[in-house]
Amino acid sequence: QVQLVESGGGLVQPGGSLRLSCATSGNIFRLAVMAWYRQAPGKQRELVASITRGGDTNYRDSVKGRFTISRDNAENTAYLQMDRLKPEDTAVYYCNLRVTVQTTYWGQGTQVTVSS
Repeated sequence: QVQLVESGGGLVQPGGSLRLSCATSGNIFRLAVMAWYRQAPGKQRELVASITRGGDTNYRDSVKGRFTISRDNAENTAYLQMDRLKPEDTAVYYCNLRVTVQTTYWGQGTQVTVSS
């Protein structure tokens, strides 16, 4: 059974930074594409960033240059460094691990609130 545990969310002022972590159990982390999604109230869940097992990254346009996704295969952990945060970044952030379309797992989510 694979479990994902997110941490690092919280309340931050506009322009501030947060670093989210996603710790995973099991032994498939190194085979997986890791991704961060977010869901704001009343909106659909959207992909924020992803990283392949080889380290190739992809970002949604609104976070390019501000967010950085990374992974540590030795620690089975993925990260999302978020800088220059904006109020529109406020959402619940979810970690996703995907090996195949059928083999995908989600974390429980962590709240990020950007407000003065």
